Amino acid sequence: MEEINFITLFLGAIFVNNFVLSKFLGICPFLGVSKKVETAAGMGIAVTFVMTIASAATCLVYNYILVPLDISYLYNIAFILIIASLVQFIEMFIKKSSPTLYQALGVYLPLITTNCAVLGVTVSSMQDLEALGDVTFGIKFAYSLVYGVGAALGFTLAIVLFAGIRERIARNNILPIAKGFPIALITAGLMSISFLGFSGLL
Repeated sequence: MEEINFITLFLGAIFVNNFVLSKFLGICPFLGVSKKVETAAGMGIAVTFVMTIASAATCLVYNYILVPLDISYLYNIAFILIIASLVQFIEMFIKKSSPTLYQALGVYLPLITTNCAVLGVTVSSMQDLEALGDVTFGIKFAYSLVYGVGAALGFTLAIVLFAGIRERIARNNILPIAKGFPIALITAGLMSISFLGFSGLL
């Protein structure tokens, strides 16, 4: 069995294997909720909560329900149901605690349910653990949790940085042809290239 370095796993999920900038998952909220840093941070916190809890919950469901019942092929349906339930919970919480943030996030909050980055983290974690072979459930759970937290913080880092850049761009003179999504896509591409610089560190 290959030894797992959890620090490398955590930092790799944030910088090297960033789900937005290297795997291009979760692009919808990344582009849609990144016009203001406050809104981007709110989305990042919401995704962090969902992604962390979903990673832990899906690990439990997969190892204690799907595998023993020999229905592990239903993991996609099970994972989506877990993620959808968590999103409903956080949507109700934000609506009660911060109506302003709830209005700012708009349709993108319920869209966390279909955010491919959240599902991607849970599926990727499961596949990595299967490739490792026979490991204890404690290691599996720790791996899923660390990977989920790292990926969530990577998403938050990417969307907040992107929002900060977009705020500065909005205050500058931009060619009319590049305003809006064209300059946003160019900026996202440059950010993705810049994050490639971390690939040699881990």
